[in-house]
Amino acid sequence: MASGGRRRGGVAAIIIAAVIVVVGGSFTAYVWFTHAPAEAETKPTPRPTPVETVTPLTPAEQLLADAGDPLACAVTFTGEGAPADPQLQRQDGLYQGLPIPALAGRVFAGWYATETDAAAFTVAARVNGADPVVCEEQQIELFAAWKTPEQNAAESVQVPILMYHQFTSNPEGESGWLRGNYAYIGDFDAQMNHIATTGFYLPTWDELSAFIDGRLSLPARSVIITDDDADQTWFDLGAPVVAAHKLLATSFMVTAYRSDPPPSIHVLRRSHTHDMHKAGDNGDGLMVNWSAEQIAADLNVSGDTLGVREVVAYPFGHFDDTAKQGVAQAGYEMARTIEPGFVEIGTDKLALPVVRIDYGMGLDALVSRIG
Repeated sequence: MASGGRRRGGVAAIIIAAVIVVVGGSFTAYVWFTHAPAEAETKPTPRPTPVETVTPLTPAEQLLADAGDPLACAVTFTGEGAPADPQLQRQDGLYQGLPIPALAGRVFAGWYATETDAAAFTVAARVNGADPVVCEEQQIELFAAWKTPEQNAAESVQVPILMYHQFTSNPEGESGWLRGNYAYIGDFDAQMNHIATTGFYLPTWDELSAFIDGRLSLPARSVIITDDDADQTWFDLGAPVVAAHKLLATSFMVTAYRSDPPPSIHVLRRSHTHDMHKAGDNGDGLMVNWSAEQIAADLNVSGDTLGVREVVAYPFGHFDDTAKQGVAQAGYEMARTIEPGFVEIGTDKLALPVVRIDYGMGLDALVSRIG
């Protein structure tokens, strides 16, 4: 017979066995020991590995992640007709290419900093390409506003395009036949201060184009500031003033003469042709002497040099139907004349009028023209 015992804890049990043999009235006992197989060790139940839940990035966050730029800003658009996708901007410049959405039977009235401002059409809170990009944690949300075509037409907005040329620091002005072209810098500073502090809105050229089409509503107190020729006095005197007042201005450059980089983020460079600021055979400007193909070829060089085709200022203000054809053929949408007047809904985009500013026209003269 056999008996056995078992001890837990991973130690093999010892089995004792005995056999008794009887021979001739006597017996002999045989005893031996053996080990039972060790029981497998009891292992602790493994704990499940935690699975980290990854929250998908929002479209704005993904845009920033892809950009990998600490100065990048993701702009999200909210409201009826707003683009679904965010837009990437940079915080070291002005807004570039903000969308102008379209809805049937509606007129877009701009982007605003808050939903309340959008509902109230608050001009001071309207955001466009004249404003610096300022974001919180690299993101900003802009809100859309809309008007009816009837509302837009009833407002009868007229947009002045101010035209300056050269500048002087001499209160007595300059001498010579171009004396009238020189704006006294003290007058210019007062005029820019007036625009900067009395609630004016500064449309971009794409906004002006949409306004002419009746697709965009502009505030009543809107104004565009331009300088012709990009004279050295513009760089030395004029451009620092618009930068100091943080006003968007356009410099029309003759690129055969110079193509300096913008003196500040507040200055747009646009075409005054490449090399057409000179007289033709009949004594008038080349714009009314050359063929449409010749004009387009010149403007293509200018557009390539400046990196933009949008608006051109006719040299000397000379233009005709052939000039307009050449401008359009080169891919420019608008052209500015020297004809007096204001831009309205339906204005000829290739014959934009201006408000000319000459020497001796101070702040009062500007206010009498644009309010």
